[in-house]
Amino acid sequence: MYKIRAYSAPSATAPLDSTTIVRRDPTERDVQIDILFCGICHSDLHQVRNEWRSTVYPIVPGHEIVGRVTKVGSAVTKYKPGDLAAIGCMVDSDGTCSECKTGLEQFCPNMVLTYNSRDTHLGAVTYGGYSESIVVDERFVLRVPSKLDLAGAAPLLCAGITTYSPMRHWGVTTGKKVGIVGLGGLGHMAVKFAHAFGAHVVVFTTSPGKQEDALRLGADEVVVSRKTGEMQKHTGSFDFILDTVSAEHDINAYIALLRHDGNITIVGAPEKPLAVEAFGLITARRSFSGSTIGGIGETQEMLDFCGTHNITADVEVLPIQQVNDAYSRMLKSDVKYRFTIDMASLKSE
Repeated sequence: MYKIRAYSAPSATAPLDSTTIVRRDPTERDVQIDILFCGICHSDLHQVRNEWRSTVYPIVPGHEIVGRVTKVGSAVTKYKPGDLAAIGCMVDSDGTCSECKTGLEQFCPNMVLTYNSRDTHLGAVTYGGYSESIVVDERFVLRVPSKLDLAGAAPLLCAGITTYSPMRHWGVTTGKKVGIVGLGGLGHMAVKFAHAFGAHVVVFTTSPGKQEDALRLGADEVVVSRKTGEMQKHTGSFDFILDTVSAEHDINAYIALLRHDGNITIVGAPEKPLAVEAFGLITARRSFSGSTIGGIGETQEMLDFCGTHNITADVEVLPIQQVNDAYSRMLKSDVKYRFTIDMASLKSE
């Protein structure tokens, strides 16, 4: 085992602060990575503040990790020291269940999250990317295309795959009409992917001031959802809608915009249950579903796609010493569109 610097929260009400944690020495199948950048995800804030009632303290968040390989185990074949590598939301699974065998590790009943999950090696909980380095089984290490801006690539490991995966699952491609509800951290990535897939992209927002940015990101049209007339113009016309909004909203207004056999997938997580009118679904054989991240294979596919199309998140890069301010700003939606921590700042602690 070895000690490294990290930022952790000791309780739900305490700020994140500098600390020291322990990592395992690499086993024969492990890859050790020096962390260069780590994205800040809204789920980091939920976990730090125990809003999901599952946090074990102290907690070291961070599951949007980009870094450079420093050491590999004797049985590792895919990576060598000096390679760029990434870690997303999970670091292990049982590898034997039907989900794992079909490349759907994100649904494995024994999946191990990158942080605040059981640590099968050290017997405590896993610690995430707000730290100097990380050691992960080769199976869960991802390759980063060298042409990508690394700070902008970090959020791809959660915000990217969260929006890419449902679009691939529901067949978003050239000629499809796709709606994106919300233009935040998830929504801005969804617009970029839908545009790159060749779809006709319509952004739905409550903020008229976001129109210019939505068009810059790749939208073909922007609809202010509070304007009933604008919404009605699109009734029954969408093949697919991705709902990224976590605030309470009327999901039925968007279901009505789907064509027959159209699908709306939610990736935001509203605090209260959404009321769905059955007739909005059954009268046109529409479907309403949810989605989380993708498996390891699909996440690598997403990164490769981003390398080909030069897709990264729009980020504000900051030192780790400003992470608590970033959390406060994130609650006010005061970021375009994601925060990424420059982990070199941790070395100055």
